[in-house]
Amino acid sequence: MTAATSVAAQGAFPAQAGRRAPKRVLPGFGLSLGYTLFYLSIIVLIPLSALIFKTFTLTWEQFWAAISAPRVLASYRLTFGASFLAALVNLFFGLLIAWVLVRYKFPGKKIVDALVDLPFALPTAVAGISLTALLASNGWIGSILEPMGIQLAFKPAGIVIALIFIGLPFVVRTVQPVLEDAEKELEEAATCLGATRWQTFRLVILPSITPALMTGFAMAFARAVGEYGSVIFIAGNMPMVSEITPLIIIGKLEQYDYAGATAVAVVMLVISFILLLVINALQAWQRRHAGAPA
Repeated sequence: MTAATSVAAQGAFPAQAGRRAPKRVLPGFGLSLGYTLFYLSIIVLIPLSALIFKTFTLTWEQFWAAISAPRVLASYRLTFGASFLAALVNLFFGLLIAWVLVRYKFPGKKIVDALVDLPFALPTAVAGISLTALLASNGWIGSILEPMGIQLAFKPAGIVIALIFIGLPFVVRTVQPVLEDAEKELEEAATCLGATRWQTFRLVILPSITPALMTGFAMAFARAVGEYGSVIFIAGNMPMVSEITPLIIIGKLEQYDYAGATAVAVVMLVISFILLLVINALQAWQRRHAGAPA
């Protein structure tokens, strides 16, 4: 091949001459996006659309009556109030457990670390039965507290305990990697400058882990709002006292009030969607905070 022919070939096919097109493991963008949208439609969008369309069979007055009945409002207050309180408790103890797992070495550390994930693997019904057996009046803990006038099982307090149990891993696993990546040199510099332990924690450590704490709190709260299996056994399910919103939905379905059940479910769906947006915003904030220069 002459030099002129080589130059002509490079001019006619500059991309092939300069570099070779990268090989993709997955199919192209169009096929991947189409499959993604199809899969999400089948699994998520179509069922949720059916839920909303079923609610449209109600008039506005019927819809408002279904979602604002006194019994339903009481279940809202209990569900969201207990979920918020449980998430607050997990915010404190989750940070404490993550701190111990990251900053200290002790015998059985790996076992403790594995136990944090137990609520993820344990069926929620098993958790509910176990907590009820412990906290009931004839249980190990309930038999001690009952003579003192403290009743946990079949009361709102029992619901909070169950929600604490299932929500704790979200805070621990969200905060733990942030603590592991924290720069200890900043803490040492603060100590050298005369800062106390509380000042170091409040001014150096806490600002760096606040986004992760807020993300873990939101995830624990969202998980608790939709919890059913572990709560149903320990709640007592007394109307206006210890009846959660998912149980209201189940009760309407058993009474063949499908439209009323979907109306309450739509309210929970909207709130869950708002919580999802908040979680995504907090995670984006956490990523920006982690990528910001010190």
